[in-house]
Amino acid sequence: MQLQKPQPLFDSTLWIADQPCSRLRSFLVELDIVNIEQEYMLAKRFLLSYQGSDDTFNSYRREVERVCQWAWMFRKKPIKALDRHDLSAYFDFVQKPPALWVARKHSQRFTTNSNGERMPCDNWRPFLNRHGDKTPDQKKMQLTQSAMRAIIAGTSTFFTYLMQENYISANPVSLIRQKSKYLQKNQQSRVTRKLSDAQWTHLIEEIQQRCLQQPIFERHLFIFSAFYLLGCRISELVDSPGRKPIMSDFYQDSHGLWWFKTVGKGNKAREIAVPDAMLEALRRYRHYLGMTAQPSANDQTPIIPKKKGEGGIGIRQLRKIVQVGFDCTVERLIESGANDEADSLRQATVHWLRHTAISKDVQFRPREHVRDDAGHQSVQVTDRYIEIDLQERHASARSKTLSGQQNET
Repeated sequence: MQLQKPQPLFDSTLWIADQPCSRLRSFLVELDIVNIEQEYMLAKRFLLSYQGSDDTFNSYRREVERVCQWAWMFRKKPIKALDRHDLSAYFDFVQKPPALWVARKHSQRFTTNSNGERMPCDNWRPFLNRHGDKTPDQKKMQLTQSAMRAIIAGTSTFFTYLMQENYISANPVSLIRQKSKYLQKNQQSRVTRKLSDAQWTHLIEEIQQRCLQQPIFERHLFIFSAFYLLGCRISELVDSPGRKPIMSDFYQDSHGLWWFKTVGKGNKAREIAVPDAMLEALRRYRHYLGMTAQPSANDQTPIIPKKKGEGGIGIRQLRKIVQVGFDCTVERLIESGANDEADSLRQATVHWLRHTAISKDVQFRPREHVRDDAGHQSVQVTDRYIEIDLQERHASARSKTLSGQQNET
């Protein structure tokens, strides 16, 4: 079977409500799938219901787009005709997609042409190998359990919606009998994708040192401080269609306490307690920007302004800034002989910083306080960051011997 080159189907929250462009309409017609236009509009309406939260919208768009493309282009079937055997094959497919479906670097889905029409980008692909050409090893592209769980959950939610719209009679994902083939059941799921104490120490020292030589690194220092001291998600620090973080999101209440107000996952507003170190980092950063030490109640300045132009930076810009910090730290670790720590840090992503922050937080603060600051739905989510019980369990096992006697510890 000759694979077709996929193209994006759904634009961003700002543009998705518009009619599909002529090129996209032609693409759908050429696929020659029964009811494809109806299925496209059903998928579009499903995504429109999540316009209020960019994170949620983007997550569902990724899964809906992939399963639609796979059904129409690879399976040559309408969504309505997919059964549990098809979905099992799809979940196998996403774990090892063909090279034609994998991009080496990030690309926008659509751009605006000279006529003001939104057009699909040729370089976009449904899957992304973030390691690019640097990592030809296929094993490093394997999906994590959390990624696979998100794919199955997102796909299932979409099929449940199609049931509610009376388009299909059953959810084929829920009919798959052996989901354990794709998802392992852990006795206790704990967070492992985080920076070690040594990695964090080297990172923050490296950034602080570079601030003395290159003032532009003051921005890096503020960003890393916000991730570590507030436990923010990346979406809570950057501009998006639904929210633009501003300096007055840092505010002082009637008791003289400082808070950071934000809108997180699921479009839920929350307030994060601002520690003294974060307040000092804010003052230092504002001094670098030429501003007063503390923001006023009507300060509309973006928290992280663009170097050029108006407004705050976006997700891709923030990722690049953080990556610079990671790369500098890798060099520092290698110079100090900590090659294992350097190799581990090469795999880090921005979200590791949030995991690092929460993992450190739960060591010293009541878990209910950490839950509320982190924006977790329940204490059970926060508990995944607690490793004290695991350390005690391991310590009690170290003295076991083949003789049946316990060694002295």
